[in-house]
Amino acid sequence: MFNETQVTFRGWIGTDVTLRDVAGGQQVATFRVATRSRRMQDGEWIDGPTTWHTVKAWNNLARHVAESLVSGQPVLVHGKLVADTWTRDDGTAVTSYAVVASSVGHDLVHGTSVFRRPESITAAPMTPAVEAVVEAADQPSVAAGAPQAA
Repeated sequence: MFNETQVTFRGWIGTDVTLRDVAGGQQVATFRVATRSRRMQDGEWIDGPTTWHTVKAWNNLARHVAESLVSGQPVLVHGKLVADTWTRDDGTAVTSYAVVASSVGHDLVHGTSVFRRPESITAAPMTPAVEAVVEAADQPSVAAGAPQAA
């Protein structure tokens, strides 16, 4: 974690999410996100240039991204900025940058979303405190002032 460049940004998904199987039984999802700055000038909103970011998500996050996100949706992305450098056949050095995501989600400024826990999850077990919060969240809401069973 030391000396890694962490980035967080919001934008709009501009491509379909592709999910691929790679060596060792891992999966990677790749998609592009467009970002654009806006500022107020003389009482009008002025859009800055569009910047495109390649995002890669691995394994559980890759599967969840592929099942949850489609082109045109607003997202928040957090992850590590990585550089991929190679040499073309003509000897030209090329560097491209991507964000290896640790978190991806819908940007709720632009709409609502519904969370669904997968049937089988391979994450670390929850602590008792977190289990209690999850169980409480799964219970139907009771309207304010409605009678409750004792």
